[in-house]
Amino acid sequence: MNATDAECSELHPVYTFGRPPQGRRQFLTKSAWIGVWLVFLSAPVKDLAEGRHTPLATVFGSLGLALFVACYLTLVFRYTTRILRWRAVIVSFVLLVALASVLAFSFGDNWLGLFVYVSVSAGAVLPVRYALGVIPAVTLLMILVGLRDDGLGDLVTNLGVITLLVGFAMSGVRELIRTTVQLRQARATVAQLAANEERLRLARDLHDLLGHSLSLITLKSELAGRMLPTDPDKAAQQVADIEQVSRQALVDVREAVSGYRRRTLADELAGARTALTAAGVDAVVPLEPPAELPGEEAEAALAWALREAVTNVVRHSGARRCTVAFTARQTLEGRLLELSVEDDGVGGAGAVAGNGLTGLVERVEAVGGVLETGPGERRGFRLAVRVPLAKAAVGSPS
Repeated sequence: MNATDAECSELHPVYTFGRPPQGRRQFLTKSAWIGVWLVFLSAPVKDLAEGRHTPLATVFGSLGLALFVACYLTLVFRYTTRILRWRAVIVSFVLLVALASVLAFSFGDNWLGLFVYVSVSAGAVLPVRYALGVIPAVTLLMILVGLRDDGLGDLVTNLGVITLLVGFAMSGVRELIRTTVQLRQARATVAQLAANEERLRLARDLHDLLGHSLSLITLKSELAGRMLPTDPDKAAQQVADIEQVSRQALVDVREAVSGYRRRTLADELAGARTALTAAGVDAVVPLEPPAELPGEEAEAALAWALREAVTNVVRHSGARRCTVAFTARQTLEGRLLELSVEDDGVGGAGAVAGNGLTGLVERVEAVGGVLETGPGERRGFRLAVRVPLAKAAVGSPS
């Protein structure tokens, strides 16, 4: 039991419904809840205490009653929530029926209350489809045994109705317990799925963040190394850029871990120009994002798509030129904003199968968009992302 469960158990004992007792307090609570139903044993105990039977009969009656109570408590304590050993359940239940029949027939109608416990046990441990037949059968057996000392009318109106109703009520309680257990398991499953989804999100974000930043750091490091012998000042500028990129990467990673990071097109356009220029690629990149932008989530998806596309151009394409463009389109489904990134390289080898594009597809589909990849118009590779502008905020970019 985790901390939250423990706190709820302290405040609400019913919260432990359908759960095995955890600790002494819960064990005593469950024992009291079950023990209150032992009131029907008052008649057999009183019958033995009054001394109306021979000493030998009293001894056998006491032993039989003790064994009956042990079988009953074993069934309702251990097998109400779940059953691991059906053979033990069947043996215990058959023994319970036999003891109730023998004791009630031998000692008289004061012992007929034992059949109430048999009916409760049937409702507590048997599946509903079986309990619906067994409970009436137990009630009928109780009536047949009781005919030895009592009339049919009294048996039906007194213990017969009680035995029948209590058994069916316990069957309903068992179904409630099973539903509670299933809901608790479902909640645990949902929590596990949410944790897995968060791990996937974090892994995807870190891949997108570090892949781009480390590629840029590598390129600038190589460029600084080539410039150092001939142009130390420019090499120093590249080293300063490396420091700035690494610091920004550290900030991005911290924000990704905290879950507060949101990418914007304005930031990514500036980063795309820097990365492409450092890689020696002629960058045709807009200075500002389009005036009409989608919602924040859709804009973030476009920003991630731009970052991943530029990273793939720098890493894999061997391109000399890369073009980034935005186009607003009117379709039957509504207005869309399309981002296209096209290069003149070798076709984006290795980009399609990478984890980056897989993560992009998830991001874009989550905001109702579409991602397409394929060859460019002349050569190279083209990535296009279209997201809806239905919830767009129109205005000048900041």
